[in-house]
Amino acid sequence: MNKIDNKSTEQNSTLDPSNPLFAQRQSFIELNARQRALCFFDGQEARELLGPFDRIESPWLAMQDVTPQADDGCVVMKGKIAGENAVVVALEGAFQGGSLGEVSGAKLSTALDLARADNQKGIKTNAILLLETGGVRLQEANLGLDATAEIMASIIELRNYVPVVCVVAGTVGCFGGMSLAVGLASYVVMTREARLGMNGPEVIEQEAGVDEFDSKDRAFIWAVHGGVQRYQTGLIDMLVADDINEIVAGTRECIRRGLPPQHRSAQVKLFRQRIAELDTTSSWDDPSALRQTWTAEEQA
Repeated sequence: MNKIDNKSTEQNSTLDPSNPLFAQRQSFIELNARQRALCFFDGQEARELLGPFDRIESPWLAMQDVTPQADDGCVVMKGKIAGENAVVVALEGAFQGGSLGEVSGAKLSTALDLARADNQKGIKTNAILLLETGGVRLQEANLGLDATAEIMASIIELRNYVPVVCVVAGTVGCFGGMSLAVGLASYVVMTREARLGMNGPEVIEQEAGVDEFDSKDRAFIWAVHGGVQRYQTGLIDMLVADDINEIVAGTRECIRRGLPPQHRSAQVKLFRQRIAELDTTSSWDDPSALRQTWTAEEQA
């Protein structure tokens, strides 16, 4: 399994609200998509591609009485990270819940395709995706689905050359088709505030009823979809605090590690085996015990 030997939850002081460092941190979640993207570049200097002044916006929202955004809620920036070329794509969770439409999806997939083209020419270009999204934009349903498929194909192509790192940090989380894209990433970095899953709580409650999933039960929601749970069960590689420096450092560490020996999406047999073990082992109710057990197995 892809694993980075980062600090554990207990050792990471800025994850502990009782520690003075917690209050001194600079929140990453409170930044907008453009500010988040800039954080990763050397000297916070980068060039934005198809920015708001280019006015490449969705042609479908206005006819449905939804005000479009000039960048369609997708920020694409290119610059240097640790001296190497890199592209960072950030979805704006404050616009339509970070939902993916025709334009934002095309911007994201094209950015990945251009990075792949650079790598094919011998110009190493890393990629970081900052995903705050509820998934496909309902007003552009089929177009959003097509875009999601293109993004996943682009990730698979690019990760043959450089690691694709996904960061899920904010309270919007990452759901729907883009959660599948996260599953294809080389490395995934999350905060404990973030959520990651195929279907969001409201969707599950609507389809299966409140007895199946109470979308107002916050403790339950984060126990199922939250960053700590996803880290302990091995679905992400790094759990970090909501701190700009920590998230940037963790993401740069992922890039420095290079391509993993095997991507998580290629380890279907391993995860099926773990699910089968959970069905027969009642003592593994604590997610932290799961990670400790599975980590020991990997090191054996």
